[in-house]
Amino acid sequence: MAESQLGGLQDEITCSVCLDNLTDPVTIPCGHSFCLKCLTDCWDQSQECSCPQCRHVFMLRPELKRNTLLNEVVKKLKKTALSSLPSKNFASLGDVECDFCTGKKFRAVKSCLTCLASFCQIHLQPHYEVATWKGHKLTDPDRNLKEKLCEKHQKSLEMFCRTDKTYICMMCGMTEHNSHEKVELKTEREGKQKQMGATLREIRRRLEEKEKKLRETRKTAEEMKISVERMVEEHDKSFTALIWCIEEANKKLTEKIREQEKIEMEKAEGVMKQLEKEIDELKRREAELKELSETNDHLHFLQTFSSCCVLPTDEDSLNLTFTANFSEDLLKELSGLKKHLEKVGPMGHPAFDSNSSNTDNKNKNMYKYN
Repeated sequence: MAESQLGGLQDEITCSVCLDNLTDPVTIPCGHSFCLKCLTDCWDQSQECSCPQCRHVFMLRPELKRNTLLNEVVKKLKKTALSSLPSKNFASLGDVECDFCTGKKFRAVKSCLTCLASFCQIHLQPHYEVATWKGHKLTDPDRNLKEKLCEKHQKSLEMFCRTDKTYICMMCGMTEHNSHEKVELKTEREGKQKQMGATLREIRRRLEEKEKKLRETRKTAEEMKISVERMVEEHDKSFTALIWCIEEANKKLTEKIREQEKIEMEKAEGVMKQLEKEIDELKRREAELKELSETNDHLHFLQTFSSCCVLPTDEDSLNLTFTANFSEDLLKELSGLKKHLEKVGPMGHPAFDSNSSNTDNKNKNMYKYN
């Protein structure tokens, strides 16, 4: 990718010391070019002046002068390469940025746990080409690399001390945790993964139980609603013959039933709302655990595991019950009113026939709640 973007001149404009594009390039007598700072630091730290690339030794330290022409070529090639790169390679909000890009940074494609840095596709190439870097541990882009570093030894956290229940580096394992029970992060995760499986199964069991309870509650509420509607209809029919004198009584009875219906529906809605809330919480927890179980970051998994696997208290859900006889007291009042009307009402009207015991029984049965 880099060679095609830079016209096949990537090697010519790369400093063999820092493995990045030349900055303030200087050319030494053997013909090789380096960054001015890289070569100066290299010679300042050595007792002899030799070419870092071909190892030619100079008896006298050459005077370093900037290669102005090469510097302009590098700038133009870099500008051409950057302008030809797709905009999607630049880091956007939420992306991990490359630690080695200058100016507008590219999106990191890998993070190195050995270098504790993140790299874009171009700056990642040395990890595949340089022998000493090929053994580095690469992972998906991670902006929290410092959290994976031992504060004491500045080494990667690669082990878990079961004795102290903490994450340690290899140096910790050979010193203060030497006699403790230690395992690799992968081994510790495998045990926690099994525990997570049990937690997920318990969540599924609870979900099925809550969903079943919700279905039953909805069914009960619908049946109650249907029963209430049927009762209202039956009351309307039974009062047809008496409507001219007991219209207010019929209205009062209907209102009473509706009030009771509202009370019972509020109970049902409360139970359903609680069940839906518990189901949503369990589903959210299930999604978090599934996402956690799929992460490749063992440390993040173990650090998050304990808090994610604590299930909410499984309180017993309220059971929905409702009153069967909404209008028993009013029916007694209506019976007394009917007997009173039989004494003052027109003779021969079926609704006021004192000898019609079947009518009384029929009316009473209409208000029986099944």
